[in-house]
Amino acid sequence: MGRLNIEREIERERDSISKIIAMEEFLKEFGDYYGYPDGPKNINEIRETEFKRLDQGVVYLDHAGSTLYSELQMENIFKDFTSSVYGNPHSQSDISSATSEIIADARRQVLEYFNASPEDYSCVFTSGATAALKIVGETFPWTQDSNFVYTMENHNSVLGIREYALGKGASACAVDIEEVANQPGQLASSGPFIKVKPRAVQTRNTSKLQNEESRGDACNLFAFPSECNFTGLRFNLDLVNLIKENNEATLEGTPFAKSKRWMVLIDAAKGCATQPPNLSEFPADFVVMSFYKLFGYPTGLGALLVRNDAAKLLKKTYFSGGTVAASIADIDFVKRRERVEEFFEDGSASFLSIAAIRHGFKLLKSLTTSAIWMHTTSLSIYVKKKLQALRHGNGAGVCVLYGSENLNLSSHKSGPTVTFNLKRPDGSWFGYLEVEKLASLSGIQLRTGCFCNPGACAKYLDLSHSDLLSNVEAGHVCWDDNDVINGKPTGAVRVSFGYMSTFEEAKKFIDFIVSSFVSPPTKIGNGIAVNGRFAQLSSEELESKESIPGYYLKSVTIYPIKSCAGFSVNRWPLCRTGLLHDREWMIQGLTGELITQKKVPEMSLISTFIDLEEGLLVVESARCKDKLYIKIKSNSYNPRSDEFDAHDNNILENHNEETRINCWFTNAIGRQCKLLQYSSSTSKHCLNRNKSPGLCRVLESNINFANEAQFLLISEESVADLNRRLEEKGKDPNRYLEKLNPQRFRPNLVIAGGEPYAEDKWRTLKIGDTNFTSLGGCNRCQMINISNESGQVKKSNEPLTTLASYRRVKGKILFGTLLRYEHDAKVESWIRVGEEVNPERE
Repeated sequence: MGRLNIEREIERERDSISKIIAMEEFLKEFGDYYGYPDGPKNINEIRETEFKRLDQGVVYLDHAGSTLYSELQMENIFKDFTSSVYGNPHSQSDISSATSEIIADARRQVLEYFNASPEDYSCVFTSGATAALKIVGETFPWTQDSNFVYTMENHNSVLGIREYALGKGASACAVDIEEVANQPGQLASSGPFIKVKPRAVQTRNTSKLQNEESRGDACNLFAFPSECNFTGLRFNLDLVNLIKENNEATLEGTPFAKSKRWMVLIDAAKGCATQPPNLSEFPADFVVMSFYKLFGYPTGLGALLVRNDAAKLLKKTYFSGGTVAASIADIDFVKRRERVEEFFEDGSASFLSIAAIRHGFKLLKSLTTSAIWMHTTSLSIYVKKKLQALRHGNGAGVCVLYGSENLNLSSHKSGPTVTFNLKRPDGSWFGYLEVEKLASLSGIQLRTGCFCNPGACAKYLDLSHSDLLSNVEAGHVCWDDNDVINGKPTGAVRVSFGYMSTFEEAKKFIDFIVSSFVSPPTKIGNGIAVNGRFAQLSSEELESKESIPGYYLKSVTIYPIKSCAGFSVNRWPLCRTGLLHDREWMIQGLTGELITQKKVPEMSLISTFIDLEEGLLVVESARCKDKLYIKIKSNSYNPRSDEFDAHDNNILENHNEETRINCWFTNAIGRQCKLLQYSSSTSKHCLNRNKSPGLCRVLESNINFANEAQFLLISEESVADLNRRLEEKGKDPNRYLEKLNPQRFRPNLVIAGGEPYAEDKWRTLKIGDTNFTSLGGCNRCQMINISNESGQVKKSNEPLTTLASYRRVKGKILFGTLLRYEHDAKVESWIRVGEEVNPERE
């Protein structure tokens, strides 16, 4: 034991030295940029005093989605709120007048942040950048002669403006921006040459522009982000002046070159955290932003910065309290307020949230946006360089970066964002959901998908219109599980840094990528092939190990109610759906959502039992004084319906019974719900991962509320091997890892005998006289990380993290085998503990 402790101490010392060396190398390149060396606090002091909650092992790398609020910032806000009284600014009291002054000061701070003069701009508070964009779309003076032109790299919230334009008969077109350093004969001081190139396939009404000479006085809108939220690439703000002042040359060759009157919209939601547009130099007509992107809190508050001359052209229909000077109820008369912010801010302002932003601006001002940009960009370039250099053991590249051609910090044109996908040694893609799943297990929070930016996603992933339409026809929608379709990724992985991010977090992320996705030369290990990092036992080895008989059925467990505890039996009848009454019931929320342990882990504490002779389902919970007895309908063997209907509650014969059962479960799980019974044992439907009815893995399978198959089989020897691996981790004195029981994995069947993971190769098996077909491995989720110890529900990262290290196959973490029962309607079949198990290998 002493020797083991010495070895662990040596390993920890090596790890510590490695981290020191990595930090020294990083500072050698980025020391002048990283950590706020000239600020009031350096990065270590900021983390120690303002972000103590991150010391719990969380690595937060989704600052492009929302940055984090500072604990000091929140302390100041709460101190402000608990020592001051705020009132509705539409009242005339002293408190309300003081609140109005605070709001006015907040507007000045916002304008100052963008270097916008109050003489030229007004600040309209909204519920966020999206609401600000909606105001522009709704009120813009569209005509049939107007054009809405927007870059491909735009958020969906910008693309939505297209519907207002097209609805008024205007034209819409997506464009690409090409930037060349200098053209022949062009002065170096004149800046880059920017060209707008329309997309070949344009939206509905653009064809009418081809032969027109002039667009007259129609207003046109050009929209682009200051920074792409997909890649982090920053757009050249010279576009503002070129579109407004030299639009004919800039738009030359496009159908819009003759259009005269252009207004420019900048979506600064992503870019303003590190480089807010300077509106005195680039006088865009509209700029939108959200404050949680800047300093984490408040959420639900944004702003529209609008040029005062542009605001006069907007056409607002609706009026409300606060936006009118006078109105008469019974005749058509209204006099609107004239100040821009009063004209657009319907209803009472979110005055408490607005009062809170001054504390956020104080924080940013102390650090300065230029220092924040240098700090965060040093981290993003470090990560990009490390990812770019990664190679598999066979020499193949690991990472494909998007929008990261120039990695020189002094001329870097990207924000602190790294977007990429990963490849296997054979060149196929790791799914981005696999990256996100494993990152979460490692305590790393990042984002995957298209980030609500379909244009940039299609552009950088090289997805054609036919690819995109084909993906939609295949069922792919935002936030689903289809991360690779027809060999192409449908989205990407994005990590992004904030002003409080650290080198240690960046290094932990790189270490995670290396340990989880980079394949060294092939090694031999006990288990299945995983990304080239773990090899399969040879057929001869496995055959020789399986030549020794001795598999038998150790236990049988039925789970009547999905996600609740099951009960074990010595023998049980089989039916078309597998074990009789297995997952025949499910708990559903009143709004239609299906409730499982993922949402309510305490469901594991609800015990169940079925008395076949009495025809009763018995349910028990520590939260309920009495047991619940439910009479099982006699037609369980012969259901009357062939369809699954989530709204057809067959177990309830009268209203009183329905109320009794649903009240019991409401008390048991602590939320309003009702109990559903599956309407058919002959249905060919199952529930997919988003809990909606979908097709099963094998259409011939007949299952109740199970996710994928009738049976889950677990090998006792495979669990023992997993426990040995956990035990090795548990030798670290700083970690305690409990020994797992096979029931942790919610199996129907537990077998004993043979070698670990031998079941991976089984094609069919016979238990007693009953035949089963293997449907492959069971893809595990974080439910197996929920444990029930002495009536207490606990969550951890194990055993899924350990399984991910050696049981991964193309994005899935496999443990256990799914089975289908080969039902013979002419024979009454039972399954019994102790029966011999005879597998047939592939």
